[in-house]
Amino acid sequence: MPHFRSHDGWELAYRELGEGRPLVLFHGFTGTGRDWLGPASTLAAHGHRVIIPDLRGHGESASPHDPAAYPPDILADDGLALLEHLGLDDYDLGGYSYGGRVVLRLLARGARPGRAVVAGQGLDAVQRATSRTGAYHRALTTLIDGEPVEPGSPAYWLRQAGGDPVALRHVLGTHVPTGDLDRIATPTLVLIGTEDDGHATADALAAALPDGRFERVPGTHFTAMSSPELTAAMVEFLAQA
Repeated sequence: MPHFRSHDGWELAYRELGEGRPLVLFHGFTGTGRDWLGPASTLAAHGHRVIIPDLRGHGESASPHDPAAYPPDILADDGLALLEHLGLDDYDLGGYSYGGRVVLRLLARGARPGRAVVAGQGLDAVQRATSRTGAYHRALTTLIDGEPVEPGSPAYWLRQAGGDPVALRHVLGTHVPTGDLDRIATPTLVLIGTEDDGHATADALAAALPDGRFERVPGTHFTAMSSPELTAAMVEFLAQA
């Protein structure tokens, strides 16, 4: 996997496949860029050069334990550094779950893609920390402290997912709310699974964007990303002039 240096010197990894119009995709919390590989292969077949970074604290990217490596909005800083590293000025963006927040932060920070896709994300988590953030923090603390883990608990599933719990807990603290959504002019497709009850405010997120579109696809928060319908919706939206 190729790497690039972010503005603070940490090395971050990314994948590429396909040729054509660049499309940068951001994965969700505790995931890696591998989560996008299924949809990415289809998107590449439809004429996209798909670029998939591993977020800081995830996958093959740097996962330092020093809290100073996780200032507020650092994931957006890393995204801007990747765009700069690749020399992209005509491209599209997409993100699922936590990656959708990264996309919105990039838009709020001045990134100007032709189109953007925000999937598996609602207005509530974009504007403030939610109870889900607290649950993740408690579960990661359980793993860090070596406390007993109950099967089926959030800590259990986080342990199954792998990753560095210290780095991941630091990542949680970097979230910056995105206000002034009415200033984001980029055409943005908001996608959500029909059974993704935890992100039920996705329609409100689309409505808050000046050029937001909203669509439901089959699945829960954990299965909608791999649904053929989500990929098809992205292909159709990104192909529009």
